[in-house]
Amino acid sequence: MLNLIGVIVAFCIIIYLIRKKFNFGLSLILGSIIVGIFSLQIINLEDIGKAIIQATIYSFDENKIFTETIELALLMTFIYILAKCMQEIGAVKKLTDSLRTIFTKGGTLGLIPAVYGLMPVPGGALFSAPTIDEEGNKYKLNQNKKNFLNIWFRHIWFAIYPISSALILITSSKFSNINIYIIIIANTPAFIASIIIGFIFLKKFIKNPQVQKNASKRSYSGLIFIIPPILPVALYAVLQFIGFTEVRTFLIGVLLSIVLLYYLSGISTSGFLQILKKSLTWKLALAIFGIMIFREIFEVSQSNIVLKDLIMGLPFPAIWMVVIIPFILGAITGYNLGAVALSYPIVVPFFPSELSFITLVGLTSLIFISSLVGYLISPIHLCNVLSSDYLKTDTTRMYKMLIPAAILMLVVQIAVISLIIFIYGF
Repeated sequence: MLNLIGVIVAFCIIIYLIRKKFNFGLSLILGSIIVGIFSLQIINLEDIGKAIIQATIYSFDENKIFTETIELALLMTFIYILAKCMQEIGAVKKLTDSLRTIFTKGGTLGLIPAVYGLMPVPGGALFSAPTIDEEGNKYKLNQNKKNFLNIWFRHIWFAIYPISSALILITSSKFSNINIYIIIIANTPAFIASIIIGFIFLKKFIKNPQVQKNASKRSYSGLIFIIPPILPVALYAVLQFIGFTEVRTFLIGVLLSIVLLYYLSGISTSGFLQILKKSLTWKLALAIFGIMIFREIFEVSQSNIVLKDLIMGLPFPAIWMVVIIPFILGAITGYNLGAVALSYPIVVPFFPSELSFITLVGLTSLIFISSLVGYLISPIHLCNVLSSDYLKTDTTRMYKMLIPAAILMLVVQIAVISLIIFIYGF
């Protein structure tokens, strides 16, 4: 039972440190050590060391070097670099300016944050907030409506975007080990629901849609910058056919995207290298190592078994945990990657002992979408904080729109997945 107490203490400390803006990776590593120390009645110090090695570089089960954690850490780092480079060279602004000449009648209020959503960087909603503020004034929207549209459409891709860090993590071999595109298909109901919900609000807000003026000044040159963020997706089928692993496929694709961006940018080599240097960060790489270490020690300490036995004794279906725990952790941490990382090892023990592949996919999808919805409405979600600050409003003031919209998206996903599992899963 001490190991479970250790998990509770670790979670409290991790969440406290995250809320205090302490490094997420270091928080998880500290939490892992706490779980290990509280579990010394079951394991020894050597087991803690082996778990750290097993999670990061060497598989004792297969007696060989294990590189996926390192590859994942590199991939997250390069995705961040690609996103920051596109922002620094003005590629996203040029792209949105070109799209503005195509989409009229208020469509840009959804399109602009959606384009910025292709850049999966923390607090990315801040970059689209100035444009949304300006565009929203044309339609006399109040700040809360602008804030909602900015947040909602900024995250509209997250359920299906293959280079989303949380989606890559949950489909990795240490987690569900499911092909990422199968999970994307499973997440499609939530994606479609989010589009429909977004456009219902958009249509409701836009009372007097404007007609595009100055058509002669239209410029489509910025559309070329849509290629770098979608190149890794386009290369996926080719590289998988050759025999590359999923993580390596995206790693190669993102690296090629950075190179392509250099040629498209038209800036000097030294200038681009300066941008690359400015974009380098070790935080995401450390987060991946922390995630993998925490997951491994959580299992080695047998905390997952104790937690399962405890919750199974509660007077409600344990399968509810598949939705409730990721949702709560998403809301508490305000970090989708962190919510997936923390909730998955807790929730997996509640899966049926014998389950089909369809059931596995469905439950994994519910974990992801539940954590996404919790993260989306979290008051400490960085996008919510920064967008609200720029638009001089408060996150809670858009909750009457955001919470019902997010919960409806989750309900749609639960309903569709439950129906599929009921028909085909068993």
